[in-house]
Amino acid sequence: MQDEVVPVGRNLPVQPHATNSERIRQQKRFKQNIPWLLMFLPVIAYYVVFKYIPMGGNMIAFKNYNFTDGVWGSPWTGLHNFKLLFTDPIAFKTIRNTFVLAVLSLVANFPFPVLLALMFNEVRKLWFKKTVQTLMYLPHFLSWVIVGGLAVTLFAQESGTVNHLLKQFGVEAYPFLYKPLSWMGVFLGSGVWKEAGFAAIIYLAALGNIDPSLYEAAGLDGAGKLRQIWHITLPGIRSMVVLMLILGMGRIMDVGFDQVYNLQNPIISDVSEVISTYIYRVGLQGGQFSLTAAMGLFEALIGLVLILITNAIARKFGHGLW
Repeated sequence: MQDEVVPVGRNLPVQPHATNSERIRQQKRFKQNIPWLLMFLPVIAYYVVFKYIPMGGNMIAFKNYNFTDGVWGSPWTGLHNFKLLFTDPIAFKTIRNTFVLAVLSLVANFPFPVLLALMFNEVRKLWFKKTVQTLMYLPHFLSWVIVGGLAVTLFAQESGTVNHLLKQFGVEAYPFLYKPLSWMGVFLGSGVWKEAGFAAIIYLAALGNIDPSLYEAAGLDGAGKLRQIWHITLPGIRSMVVLMLILGMGRIMDVGFDQVYNLQNPIISDVSEVISTYIYRVGLQGGQFSLTAAMGLFEALIGLVLILITNAIARKFGHGLW
C-alpha cells in the first residue's frame, strides 16, 4: 500500500499564542500613537479640503463654464479651450514669460541658500552667527506688498534712492523698473533677498548631520577649508540639494502672483505678464473661467512632467525621491 502524501503545511500546528501576541502588540502600538494621529488629522483635513477637492474644478477647463448652469450643467467643449490657449499670441507670450522668469529664478535662487548655509557653518563667533542669521531670516516674513514697496522706493526713476545716489555722482537717472532687463534684475534680486535666508535653514539642518571627525581627519591630512567644503561638506548635503532641486522643478512654472503683481507695470508687460497674473486678469476680471482653468491645468501638468523627469535623472545617481 502506497504511503499517503501529505501536502506541506496542512498538518502544521497553529500557534494561537503568537497570533494573539502580535495582535496585542499592534493594538498597543496603535493606542500609543493615537495622540500623534489626532495631531495629524488637521493636516489631512487641510489637504483634502483645500488641495484634493478643488481638483474637481479642473473639469471646467473642458467646458464652456457659466454661472447660470454651474460646474455640472455647463456644456462640454472638449479640448476647445486648449486650442484657443495655444493659438492666442498673448497666452503663448504669457507661457514664454513664465518659463523664462521661472528658469532665471531657479538659477538665481537655488545656489544662494547653499552658499549662506556654508558661510553660517564656518562662523565660529556664536553671537555674530545668530545676529546675521536673524537678519537674513526676517525678509521671509515680510509681505510681498512691503517688499515690492521697498523695491519701488529704491529703484523709482524720479524719487528712488539708487537714482538719487547716481545723481550725486553726476550720472543720469535710469528707469530700472521700466526697462525689461533691469526690471528682471530687480525681480530676481528681490526674490533672493526675501527667501535665501529662510531656505538656508534646511541646508543648515543637513550640515548638522555631517560627522565632525571627518573634518578633523581632513585637517590632519593637510586639507584646507576649501578642500574640506568641496570633499566633505558638499557631498554631505548632496541628497538635500537634489531633493530641493526636484521640488523646485515642480514649481518652475509657478512664478507666483504676489511678487510679479507688486512689481509689474504696463510698460514692461511684455516680460512681466505670467500665468498667475494672466489668470487673474483674464479669468477673474475678464470672466473667461474655462480658458484660464485650461491655463492652470497646463501649468500643473508641466510641473508634474518636470518632477518626473528630474526624479528619474536623480534616481540614476541614487538620490531619487521614489
